[in-house]
Amino acid sequence: MNQRNIAPGSAGGLRTMNVFLPYRSPSGGRPGLLRRVLRALGPSWEAAPVRRLVQAAAFVLFLALFFHVAWPYGGKDYDAFRRSKEFFLEAEAFLALDPLVSVSAAVAARTWVWSLAWAGVLLAACLVFPRGFCGYICPLGTLIDLCDWAFNRRIRRARGGLGGGARHARYYVLAAVMASAALGVLISGYVAAIPVLLRGMAFIASPVQLGLAKGWYLVPPVGAGQIVSAALFLGVLALGLAAPRFWCRYVCPSGAVFSAANLLRVCERRVDASCIGCGKCVKACPFQAIRPDFSTRAAECTFCQTCGGSCPVGAISFTSRWAPAASARESPAAPPDARLSRRGLLGGAAFGAAAAVGLKHGRLVGGAAAAGGQPPVRPPGSVPEPEFLRLCIRCGECFQACPNNVLQPMGAGGGLDALWTPYVAADWSGCEPSCNNCGQVCPTGAIRALVIEEKRAVRMGLAVIDATSCLPHIGFEGNCRLCVDECIAAGYNAIDLVRINVALDTDGTPIEGSGNLVPVVDAAKCVGCGMCQMRCHKINVAAEKMLDEAAIRVVAGPGREDRLMSGSYRALREAESRERDALRRGREGGGVMPGDTYLPDFLR
Repeated sequence: MNQRNIAPGSAGGLRTMNVFLPYRSPSGGRPGLLRRVLRALGPSWEAAPVRRLVQAAAFVLFLALFFHVAWPYGGKDYDAFRRSKEFFLEAEAFLALDPLVSVSAAVAARTWVWSLAWAGVLLAACLVFPRGFCGYICPLGTLIDLCDWAFNRRIRRARGGLGGGARHARYYVLAAVMASAALGVLISGYVAAIPVLLRGMAFIASPVQLGLAKGWYLVPPVGAGQIVSAALFLGVLALGLAAPRFWCRYVCPSGAVFSAANLLRVCERRVDASCIGCGKCVKACPFQAIRPDFSTRAAECTFCQTCGGSCPVGAISFTSRWAPAASARESPAAPPDARLSRRGLLGGAAFGAAAAVGLKHGRLVGGAAAAGGQPPVRPPGSVPEPEFLRLCIRCGECFQACPNNVLQPMGAGGGLDALWTPYVAADWSGCEPSCNNCGQVCPTGAIRALVIEEKRAVRMGLAVIDATSCLPHIGFEGNCRLCVDECIAAGYNAIDLVRINVALDTDGTPIEGSGNLVPVVDAAKCVGCGMCQMRCHKINVAAEKMLDEAAIRVVAGPGREDRLMSGSYRALREAESRERDALRRGREGGGVMPGDTYLPDFLR
């Protein structure tokens, strides 16, 4: 039985944690201007204005981070431009606040994830304001509230909720997520609150922003994977047709993490003996946290305090869990709630384990290829592929932060395990030399946060020329050098022009001006940025229709890319340069070549 709090400042307890607006104005007369304004906004605004104001501020902050801070356009130096906007909060701040994201990624990858610290701080704060993230901060929850408000205005019907043990379903989803993570497969990105929201925004709102601000010609084609993700996001909002906050009540595994933390709460809701049993608090609660006897389901309560502001006699208060209590309301005991099912938890864990096995099998059998049997070209600074798939939560933040949409989401063709993970779509654009946004906004370290000098030293892949279709190689007379000029403009100078098919006179001397100049890639300088492929595709394929596909393409794979968990890419390049210099000196001087030291002296 819940009991009311003692007076503020009494021994042994915290001061009262009430932040709701009492049901009646202190004067008892005509409501003041503030209350009339709040009443016009809606009953939840009148009951708990502080909560609604915090929600609104957090949602505006989320939108600012997504549409402004993560927006890459505004200067040619993309790194400096992003840093100039991150003076207050980083673009990935809300992702770092979702504890399921960091915990599941750390378990799946068997490594420390930097956002664990943020999640720990938030969980500690929620011990004082239980599930406060769900009730006050979560932007997906706020967006669901807005949709619920719209549904209430236009769909005049009673909307209840699911009874029985349905409210425990999110714990079973959480069990599936963690079981899968324990087996090295990350599926939290498909169902965790903030990734679901960000991915939906990246695939729905981001193209609209780009089209309106920069031009619709810059918006890349929509793939089946993006349509599926957008449908999932819109489906989450549409669940409000069944019941307010349906997703939060019954499905959200991120909310289940906060509910589990409620067991250690230091504050709680109490009802005292003045309660008249009107039931207004039950109707006002968006989370079904109040039982029919007006006691509290502690794991469901988000401390939104809407019930407190709805109580006509002021019988509800929020205070320390261990504070001495006065008389409590006597009421008939309500039927006991359905208990959390051990069978349900085991079933969820079994489902997660089966999903992990299936995704791993798909990764081995059919997931090795994004196109043409080649592994996908990942963003610069991506960790090795197995760890990348265990750390990437498919949040879509890198898509929003990437200028020119170089990074695009993989579809199901690369395997379900790689669905919605980023790859470099070099036909569409190339990776900007002055940009390192993707690693800076990644919340789990799947893409390492590199300074711009390190990023420019990363090999994402290697540009390979198809001599059977490259125009200079097949003798085209138009003197095409698009890839060479683009590489020079990017500052890499990794493509040289070499003369081939040179004619000889009768003395065997090359005839000046004979033959043709063809591009040749210097593998020691190429970083696989894709600028060359983009230019060849835009001109020779899309505009002139001379080729079916770009004659120079970036390919990844062993020996063609750098995928380091830690360490310096610049140091790696410098070590390779020293080795090449040693080889050259060995050839020029007839000295000992690296790798020949095992030979006897007379064979060296």
